[in-house]
Amino acid sequence: MSNPMRHQATLEDPALGEALAQAAAFGRLSNEDIRAMRETRRRKLAAGVTAALALAVGAGLWQQDGIAPEAPPTEHYETQRGQRLSVHLADGSTLQLDGATSLDVTLGKDQRHAVLHKGEAYFDIAHQPERPFTVEAGGSRTQVLGTAFDIDLAHHDVKLAVYRGAVRFGNQVTQQGVTVRAGWRAHLTDGIASEPTQFDARQQDWRQDWLDTDDMPLGDLVETLNRRGGTVILPPPPALADQRLTGRFKLDSSEQLLGAIGSVYGFTLEHQGQNLRLVPTADGDTKTSSH
Repeated sequence: MSNPMRHQATLEDPALGEALAQAAAFGRLSNEDIRAMRETRRRKLAAGVTAALALAVGAGLWQQDGIAPEAPPTEHYETQRGQRLSVHLADGSTLQLDGATSLDVTLGKDQRHAVLHKGEAYFDIAHQPERPFTVEAGGSRTQVLGTAFDIDLAHHDVKLAVYRGAVRFGNQVTQQGVTVRAGWRAHLTDGIASEPTQFDARQQDWRQDWLDTDDMPLGDLVETLNRRGGTVILPPPPALADQRLTGRFKLDSSEQLLGAIGSVYGFTLEHQGQNLRLVPTADGDTKTSSH
C-alpha cells in the first residue's frame, strides 16, 4: 500500500513539477523526437570534449613558449690560503686557482661565463666558436673563444696576461677595451684598460712559484704572498703600500723575499703576535724599482 503523505511530497517536488510542465507543453514525444533529442545531446557532448582538448593543448603550448628553459647550473670553486686547485670543466677547459681564490663558472648552451670574485686563476679555454667564454673580475670583462690566460684580481687593479691565442679585455660596463695577444699583458685601473706590454710567456709564473711584478705596488705583492699561506703579512702602511716594484722574484720564502726588498725600499720586518708587519725605517729610501 502506498503512503499518501510520501505521494503528496513527491508531487510537490519543484523539479518534478517543472518536468511535468515541460512534458505537457510539448505533448507526447514520438520515437523520432526522442532519437533527435539523443542525437543533439551526443553532438553537444562531443563539442565539449573537443573544446576541452583544444584548451589543454593550448595551455601546453603556452607553457612551452611562455616559460623560459631551465638556467644552466653555476659551479662554485674556492681555495683557502696556501691551497691550490686544478679544475677540469665539462667543455674541456681547465682552470688553476691560486690560494685565497673564489670563482663561479656557468656553462650554458650558447655561452660560457665565469666570475672571479677574488684571487688569481689561470684559464686554459677549449676552442668553441659557437660558445664564447667570458670572465668578469673587478669591473673587467675578458672574452675569448679558445686561449690560455691569467687574471689576477688585485686590490688596485685587474691584471691580465695572455699565454696563447688572443682575448678582448676591458671595462665590463662600457665595453671599451683592448685586444691582448699571446705574449702580451694589460691591466684595468679605474675602469680603463692599459695598452698591452710584452712579456716572456715561456717563463714560469706563480704556478711554479715565480712572480713577475711589472710595476706592481708593494701592497699587491703582500696580497699575493698571503695567498700562499704561512704567516699572515699585515697590510703595509700607505707610504709603503704604494711603492712600485719591477722585477722577477722567487716565491719560496715570503719573509726572506720581503727582507731583501726592505733593504732597498727602507723597511724592516717585525713579528706582531702571529702576524708579520712591515715597519718603515727612519732613513728609508723611496726607490721605484727592484731587479
